[in-house]
Amino acid sequence: MKRDQSLIERLARERNVWLCTLRRDGSPHVTPVWFVYLDDVFWVGSGERNVKVRNVDADPRVSLALEDGDAPAVAEGLAHVHRGALREDVLAALAAKYDGWAAGEEIAPFGARVLLEVPVKRWLLRGVAQ
Repeated sequence: MKRDQSLIERLARERNVWLCTLRRDGSPHVTPVWFVYLDDVFWVGSGERNVKVRNVDADPRVSLALEDGDAPAVAEGLAHVHRGALREDVLAALAAKYDGWAAGEEIAPFGARVLLEVPVKRWLLRGVAQ
């Protein structure tokens, strides 16, 4: 479908996606993050001590939205935190997209680096306002 190809191309070039996680009390925590989208999966690098990681550990339900409200793209999924040895293909994709960013290198005080994997469970909006 042409619209899906256009969305895939947009996901490859967009710099930020808004990630919404849930706090323990159920309230939303929304933050812009760098990401790559590979094979229907969003990947986000983070420090292990960041709020979004703690939230995902407690409740994996997340939403992601691209910044352009005129062409909204919003997805939902269940996030998984990868710790330890991080996937080299994902780190390479992040480095290629973000001018050499070493997403696996620890940044004080945020702790060891992790990758959030979010397979898209469903798209609420695919880049067309309704």
